[in-house]
Amino acid sequence: MTDLRTTVVVITHNRRRELLRTLDRLAELPERPEVIVTDNGSTDGTADAVARHHPEVRLLRPGRNLGAVGRNLAVRDVTTPYVAFCDDDSWWAPGSLAGAADLLDRHPAVVSVTARIVVEPHGTEDPIVRELRESPVPGPPWLPGPALGSFLAAATVLRTDAFRKAGGFHPKLWLGGEEELLAVDLAADGWWLVYADHLTIHHQASEARDATLRRRHGIRNTLWFTWLRRPVGPALRRTVDLARTVPRDTTSLLAFTEAAAALPWILRERRVLPAEVESRLRLLEPVQRASKARRYTG
Repeated sequence: MTDLRTTVVVITHNRRRELLRTLDRLAELPERPEVIVTDNGSTDGTADAVARHHPEVRLLRPGRNLGAVGRNLAVRDVTTPYVAFCDDDSWWAPGSLAGAADLLDRHPAVVSVTARIVVEPHGTEDPIVRELRESPVPGPPWLPGPALGSFLAAATVLRTDAFRKAGGFHPKLWLGGEEELLAVDLAADGWWLVYADHLTIHHQASEARDATLRRRHGIRNTLWFTWLRRPVGPALRRTVDLARTVPRDTTSLLAFTEAAAALPWILRERRVLPAEVESRLRLLEPVQRASKARRYTG
């Protein structure tokens, strides 16, 4: 069942054990995808372990932690029409990469396909899945699944050329909700993003993570995205709403302070979304406020 349509891109930093498990699972896939790993400056021997245990993997060593931009670096080397992102603590289920490629083949206006996320070791659905399945974003009847306003990088297959044309992940956002800006820019280019319930990716969260830093970056990136792309009125409302609802702690204060310090470059790069894309974001706001699965801002 070798499938030459999709390359898997993984970024990693100091998660040697988890990454090797993921690469073992990817090597077992019937699609036999090419895999590119960007090692974001690991100091625990991750890169050497990959070279030793998985010599078939294309390994990139930029020498520093690029965050999500490590994915951009890897996509430069992708020669397949589709690219599947995967975190170092997650792996695609057999047949799901081929299934996503089939959807993209059949629907040329769809740019991304996000899969159902199953949390291991217990095999339960991630709480975010319900929100993806019940997305309020309206879409044309021919879409192969619910239309989305954004995507989850660790569970999504995208068109390689569209990703490159949109500029990939913004270098200043690093990690933490970095997908939202790219998603709306793809939508502004006329693409549709969809969820596919019959595709699956497994996620076994690594214990090697800094949840505090991730939340700080998530709040900051939400503010930056809002100020970069939303009209003035919705941007002000979203900012006030975040200020009211995030935890009142040092992490949130640092996030708002860091976000405000970036206003000069934000104003230089600000580009308001087309009205039809902005209308989708307004439909998503009640869901975001009520979400019990928000990973960063709640």
